[in-house]
Amino acid sequence: MSTTYDCTRPDTRAEGLTAATSALRGGRLVVLPTDTVYGLGCDAFDSVGVQSLLRAKNRGRDMPVPVLVGSWQTIHGLAFDVTPQARMLVEAFWPGAVSLVVQQAPSLSWDLGDTRGTVMLRMPLHPVALELLREVGPMAVSSANVSGQPPATTAEQAREQLGASVSVYLDGGPCASAVASTIVDLTGDRPRVLREGAVATTTVAEVLGVPPEDVLRR
Repeated sequence: MSTTYDCTRPDTRAEGLTAATSALRGGRLVVLPTDTVYGLGCDAFDSVGVQSLLRAKNRGRDMPVPVLVGSWQTIHGLAFDVTPQARMLVEAFWPGAVSLVVQQAPSLSWDLGDTRGTVMLRMPLHPVALELLREVGPMAVSSANVSGQPPATTAEQAREQLGASVSVYLDGGPCASAVASTIVDLTGDRPRVLREGAVATTTVAEVLGVPPEDVLRR
């Protein structure tokens, strides 16, 4: 059975966050609002939860699940090395709509899919998401939709697609942006923009102090 909580009201928001925390710690799935689109999430270190997430989305292991974090400092425990470029991008855009692909720390005991030793990290700019992440820790979060269908920009759209596969729906109202995050790959010799989203490639390049063509994917 799924329950939806109106997180635009203080009383039901607190109730919803408590229910979501309990669900995540119990290995169940939660839909949460972010600053881009609604996300479908579980505890990042719960491999069974990640498999449930992939199954709910009808998605294979060849498309590993990104990880959302609730603070800047968390990247130090998840990345093998926090490079100067990573620090610049974190300081400029977190919390916000830039996702960073980094080499994951080899000691991590998680299974996000076929990651080939990398992980995509982001700190979202949304109060409900941040409060939940700070309570439960890193979450494996993908867009709250069935693969091939449009990403959900409301909790109701997510529920229409995912139904009872999700235990708790946190309704934060319509997404303000509804534009996916910009993805920057930091695993190679130089940063590369894999997907331009809410943050322009030119803005990423400006922060890094390089010409825009230097960060374009080739």
